[in-house]
Amino acid sequence: MRLLAVFLGLTFASGQAAAFKFSEEEEKAKGDDQARAQRIGQLVSAPCKQQLKNKKIMLVIAERTANGYNTTQSRYGPHFQAINHRLRALGLKTYTQEEIRAQIAQAELEAHFRNDPDAAINASKKLGASFILRGLITTQTGINPVLKINEVAVHMGFTLVSAGGRTLSNVSARDESYSGTDTLGMALTLVNEQADEVVAKLYNDYCRNAGTK
Repeated sequence: MRLLAVFLGLTFASGQAAAFKFSEEEEKAKGDDQARAQRIGQLVSAPCKQQLKNKKIMLVIAERTANGYNTTQSRYGPHFQAINHRLRALGLKTYTQEEIRAQIAQAELEAHFRNDPDAAINASKKLGASFILRGLITTQTGINPVLKINEVAVHMGFTLVSAGGRTLSNVSARDESYSGTDTLGMALTLVNEQADEVVAKLYNDYCRNAGTK
C-alpha cells in the first residue's frame, strides 16, 4: 500500500509539473502574441495611409536556386495571396498574378531579382505601378550540431522599390526546420506567421523614408 501511495503521489506530482509547464508555455505564447500585436500597432500608426491610398503595388516572388532564380509566379500562389491581402488592408491596390504574367516577361522578372533598376522601372511603367514589392525565398541546409540531423533554414527577404527603381525598405523573415524538405511549404508557414509584422515594417519604412518627402 505504501509503495502504491508513493507511486500515485509521484504520478500526481508529475502531472502537476506537466500542467504547470504547459500553462507556463501558454502564458509565454500569449505574452509574445500581445507584444507582437503592440509592435504592429505602433508600426502602422505612422501617419501616411492617406498618401498610400489607392496607389498600385506589384508583388513578385522568386526562389533562389543553384541555377539562378525560379520566377515562375504560379508556384507561389498561396504566398502571393497572403501578402497581397495585407497590402490591400493598408489601402493599396494590388495586381493578380495573371495580370502580372500578361504584362511582364519572365526575363524581366529575373532581371528584377538581379537588382537591375531598369527592369523595375520598365515593369512599373507597363502596369502603372507606384511600387514593386519583391519577395525572395532562400534556403540553407546543414547538420544540426546538437541533434546531428539535417537542418534546413528558410529565409524570405522582402524589398520595396519605388517606380523609379529606388529601394525604400528591406525586411526579412526566417525560420528553421530540423527535418523538412518542403521549402515552399516552410516558406508559406513563415509568411502566414510573420506577414502582418513584415508588411507593417515595410509600411513604416515607407512612411519614414519616402512618405513624408
